[in-house]
Amino acid sequence: MSVQMAAAASSRKQAWQRRVLHLIAYAYGLSVVACLLFADELAAGMGIFLNGVNGYSQFYASHVGVWGATALLALFAARQGEPPILGDITAMLVLAQPAGRLYAAISFGLPQGFVLFMCAIELTAGLALLLLRPAR
Repeated sequence: MSVQMAAAASSRKQAWQRRVLHLIAYAYGLSVVACLLFADELAAGMGIFLNGVNGYSQFYASHVGVWGATALLALFAARQGEPPILGDITAMLVLAQPAGRLYAAISFGLPQGFVLFMCAIELTAGLALLLLRPAR
């Protein structure tokens, strides 16, 4: 393969990686907005029951704080010229969720409904980022 073809393939791979990072940023960003607007409904849909100040505090910390940070990190990683490690960290954050769900599945069974769908999307997006990782 010529140098020009290799450069073109690398450029296409980077463009796809940026697209996946943008999709992750949008999905997590929209999830944050939904959690801010409909905390009780979304929590109930995920099987989480918000009881008192501590329940809401924990929900907002994990679903607004961590998801918001993931969205921002994905946006930063998608910028051209940023170090590949930002995309790797984004992939780790995204893949940490299905990993935790796998651990819970061993003890309690697979998630159901929308949570199972979320798990599939997280797994797909995280693995896509790893597959699109630039070569050293």
